[in-house]
Amino acid sequence: MQSLDFLSRRQLMAALAGSAALAALPSRVFAQQPLPPLIKLVVGYSAGGPVDGAARLLAPALGQELGTQVIVDNRPGAAGSLGGNAVAKAPPDGAMLFFGASPTITINPNVQRSMPFDPMKDLTPLAPLVDYTNVLVVNNDLPVRNVGELLAYAKAKPGKLFYGSAGVGASNHLSGALLEKMSGVQLTHVPYKGSAPALADVMAGTVPMMFDIIATSRPFIQSGKLRALAVTSRQRNRMLPDVPTMIESGVPGYDVGGWFGLYGPARMDSALVARVNAAAQKMLAREDIAHRLREQGYEVWAGAPEVLATKGVSDRKLWASASKGIEAE
Repeated sequence: MQSLDFLSRRQLMAALAGSAALAALPSRVFAQQPLPPLIKLVVGYSAGGPVDGAARLLAPALGQELGTQVIVDNRPGAAGSLGGNAVAKAPPDGAMLFFGASPTITINPNVQRSMPFDPMKDLTPLAPLVDYTNVLVVNNDLPVRNVGELLAYAKAKPGKLFYGSAGVGASNHLSGALLEKMSGVQLTHVPYKGSAPALADVMAGTVPMMFDIIATSRPFIQSGKLRALAVTSRQRNRMLPDVPTMIESGVPGYDVGGWFGLYGPARMDSALVARVNAAAQKMLAREDIAHRLREQGYEVWAGAPEVLATKGVSDRKLWASASKGIEAE
């Protein structure tokens, strides 16, 4: 694998050059670019999970702004890499786009032994969409009420406290791995093909805990089916204002989040990139969309393609250090 510093410089320069080209295009050019009658928005995780839920919220609105139909196409596996690879291998005509979760773009290249594609080379950044934070939830039968009690329980039973995740290298996996490193406890990771089946098993008691996106856990927290111990952001989340942060709970410096972005295959025409980005930004500016995203615990993250490209490069470098020692098949 080439050095990350080299990738960072090269990809950043390419992104900035692309941005300048887009800015030079007159707005009338965007509308002239033909679009397929049906766009598949590929999600690399199973139906019912947080990535799928956000994609299904945004797909119809994106279709409205583009003037074509956009449907979600679930292709779960390898922490989103199977879906990303399908888009990377697709023709660059806009008929197949990738609803990329940040772990697929920034974590997988660091932990997967044989990743089938390189997100930095084989995908075209189109638009940032949303960012989010996770919440640590536990089964109601687990005899802990806060993070301090959880860590004491884990220390008394080294390796016998299991936590689920959306897969090896997913952000909720590394949230657990980071907790181990920062607190000195020994947990056992149980990877699933998506967060939805993992969350179902937490409620059933098959695994006692996991880190999950607030969007999908919040209804179960409110109904009493799950117990929330802490959010992973530096500040409390407005959707769960009574839930403390990990830092408040006695784990100094713990601050983990993620994001979703829109990608196409490599070598997409610059005018097509501009048209999709303009549609995405118009979609995110709609108050009905912003409200629904906030209701699910997300924050709107709009911007030009190079914003997504730059974030991908910087986060990949960050996780290269944080994921050291973790390897997926």
